[in-house]
Amino acid sequence: MGTTTGLQDADAWVVSYEIDVDARWRTRRAQITSTNASGSFRKEVESDGRGHWLVDGGHAPHLDDCLDIDLEASAMTNTLPVHRLNPTPTERVAAPAAYVRLANHGIERLEQFYTRSDGHDRLTFAYEAPAFDFQCRIVYDAAGLVLDYPGIAFREG
Repeated sequence: MGTTTGLQDADAWVVSYEIDVDARWRTRRAQITSTNASGSFRKEVESDGRGHWLVDGGHAPHLDDCLDIDLEASAMTNTLPVHRLNPTPTERVAAPAAYVRLANHGIERLEQFYTRSDGHDRLTFAYEAPAFDFQCRIVYDAAGLVLDYPGIAFREG
């Protein structure tokens, strides 16, 4: 359960979410509520943990094979695949996600890749989202929570 705020295209918003995961860190259910000056929207997403999804009760085949949810508004959701995956250092792994967009209230498939590159005493992953031509290095604490996601989030740890 969490809440985050942000500014996109001069539009301030707040997003509240509740995400349930199973023992293997696969998303099973998420409830997302976003509010801005134009109003609110709510989405309910469910997964069977094997890559089949329902969005607001309807089958979402475009999300097949995704095991994680990723909220455009939250660095927290980048902890889910890190807990689930256990790559060796320098191994690049695919982690496609059901990506919740704020601007259009849609949920789309987002191809993502994580490459483990531990440094010092921190767990570090090179992160890629080719659809956005985006790459960065995300640093996690010993519990797998984001410490530094450049341009998105930073936490002392």
